Amino acid sequence: MPFRRYADFTGRARRREFWSFMLLILVPAASLVVAALLSGSDAVWLAFTSYLLVTFLPALAASVRRLHDAGRSGWWWLLVAFVPFGGIAVLVFLLLDSEARDNDHGPRPKPVPVPAHPASPPPA
Repeated sequence: MPFRRYADFTGRARRREFWSFMLLILVPAASLVVAALLSGSDAVWLAFTSYLLVTFLPALAASVRRLHDAGRSGWWWLLVAFVPFGGIAVLVFLLLDSEARDNDHGPRPKPVPVPAHPASPPPA
């Protein structure tokens, strides 16, 4: 989903969508780092750098949508760049559950749970 919404910074993203996407992009990145360290090849480091450049914008957009889902503005990402240990605060926001209601960024993407057994009809 995040690659389909490559640079879409609007809307909301559930935790599952966000963390699945992060896993999808971090595993190859880690593999490229290990390969670069083991081989010492500049070509592998170039591949890693290219991979980071290609995945940066979709990862940022998914992170902003995840912040929206937790009821925060995407501007909170600036904490990572300008505040020491601001990344910890942003990580906590990314881990928070979705807001239980629609918010300024859109409707709740998480389905509302339906009771397993509907209430029995009143006796006649």
